Amino acid sequence: MSESDNGNTLGNNAQSSTDDVLKRLETLGIASTTYDHPPLFTVEDSKSLRGPIPGDHLKNLFLRGKKSQMWLIVCREDLVVNLKEIGSRLGGQRLSFGSPERLFKYLGVIPGAVSPFALINDVNQDVDVILDKGMMSSSLLNFHPITNEKTTSISPDDLLKYIGSCGHQPKIIDLE
Repeated sequence: MSESDNGNTLGNNAQSSTDDVLKRLETLGIASTTYDHPPLFTVEDSKSLRGPIPGDHLKNLFLRGKKSQMWLIVCREDLVVNLKEIGSRLGGQRLSFGSPERLFKYLGVIPGAVSPFALINDVNQDVDVILDKGMMSSSLLNFHPITNEKTTSISPDDLLKYIGSCGHQPKIIDLE
């Protein structure tokens, strides 16, 4: 493994905490509610252990494209995602899941904790963000704030505000 692939370093990226995410939300004037729960690593874990948290629950896919281009795809948890089709819509790229080492390098999180909140760590804007159009009509969206032991609920408009504060301009496309 080369130094650039080493999961023990974030390179030029930051290592932010859940508190950093929640402070940023507060600074931006974003209303949020955060819930504690057992660690959730998969959508199946989330469905069985999350309890009565209101709003849409989402899945976040950290993907690698050609020439090491990194993508964060965010969609409703029940949406079946066809990587070949999405890759075709993104310029014919062959997409595959990013390794845990790359996930930590670019977003500073472990598998199970991936979410747009981790973009706080991508200070170089190395990760391109795709949001599913269907989720943007929900009243509340739920994401892990750097840890998979908490879930934070925010509105779609506030999600866009947060992502913008991290220096990213997400593409909103219909993934259905």
